[in-house]
Amino acid sequence: MVDRKNGEARRLDQHSHDFWIFDLDNTLYPSECNLFEQMDKKMGNFIAQLLDLTYEDARKVQKGYLHAHGTTLNGLMKEHNVDPAHFLDHVHDIDLSVIAPDPHLAEALKALPGQKLIFTNGSERHVENVIAQLGISDCFDGVFDIAASGYVPKPNHETYENFVRKFNVDPERAVMFEDMARNLVSPEKMGMSTVLVASHADWLGDHPAEASIFHHSSQDHIHHFAEDISDFLHGVLACGQICEES
Repeated sequence: MVDRKNGEARRLDQHSHDFWIFDLDNTLYPSECNLFEQMDKKMGNFIAQLLDLTYEDARKVQKGYLHAHGTTLNGLMKEHNVDPAHFLDHVHDIDLSVIAPDPHLAEALKALPGQKLIFTNGSERHVENVIAQLGISDCFDGVFDIAASGYVPKPNHETYENFVRKFNVDPERAVMFEDMARNLVSPEKMGMSTVLVASHADWLGDHPAEASIFHHSSQDHIHHFAEDISDFLHGVLACGQICEES
């Protein structure tokens, strides 16, 4: 694998990495589960009730906050002093039965050496519910959620710095898995290896920064691309490194 930042060979293998960092939504489970459609509707309904708007008008406010503040929650906190915990409890009250248990993923995670960490813009409760549904609750050493970041979401660089400090992560010995290309810019600058996990989620179209998410070969901050995270991790374990440049 060639690191496009400096042209030198960068191998991703189980022996050169001690920290395996995973986003949660659309990363540890397939985007086809489409949990965000459920969460998106919950956000719209929350705003409609909060501001006494029609659902259609609430959706316009929701997307406006998403663009202006990075996340809908950030906008609601800044513009309306919304309690973030209350909002997240509402938004994450969804049907998780669409996620199938993934013993193949559990096997790979358990076999990886070093620490396995979850770094998400969601809540810790949402993390716990999702990984329980996947059957991987015992595979991780820590969670860094939106509350731990002081409700400052990825891709804010300070949030990554806070994460690294909390878990004493050595970026040069770390690899980060994400379904959103812009969330890999800071990790790559810090020295981490980066893996973009394929996402077919329609909501990514709401973010102009994600328009080229499938054109990963032209993005220097993305070192590897994973169509399926379970198969990708098993490939790391089987080969000792990723055998093909993506």
